[in-house]
Amino acid sequence: MKMKSIKIMLAGLLAVPMMAIGASLFVPTNAFAVTCNNNDFTIQNGANCTKSPNSTTPDQLFQNGGVFQTIVNVMLFLIGAVAVIMLIYGGIRYTISGGDAKNVTTAKNTILYAIVGIIVAVLAYAIVNFILTGLMPATT
Repeated sequence: MKMKSIKIMLAGLLAVPMMAIGASLFVPTNAFAVTCNNNDFTIQNGANCTKSPNSTTPDQLFQNGGVFQTIVNVMLFLIGAVAVIMLIYGGIRYTISGGDAKNVTTAKNTILYAIVGIIVAVLAYAIVNFILTGLMPATT
């Protein structure tokens, strides 16, 4: 019984990519016809070349207010908010532990992991901004 459900689940997981590949075969070749400068090999130029002429998506990927910067800022906010909430939760658990060694250890671990989460979020933000700054085309 268990093996049959695993087989059905795997078949379902394999069906989705196969349908996507099959659907891509029926897309007309001129659906996204855009004139591109093939001599300019940048990520931004590649993104602009793949964009539909009538698309309303943002043109900028890496500049200020670009797509990646917006995604990173939202994710940093969410990670920071969860880490601060967990820090407060760990502090409350530490306060109400009543001296029980197991509860004190659990509360200290929660506080420690929340602080590590905040540090990782800040470092990830710095690394992503450093990389995006390196990928940005130079403005003249």
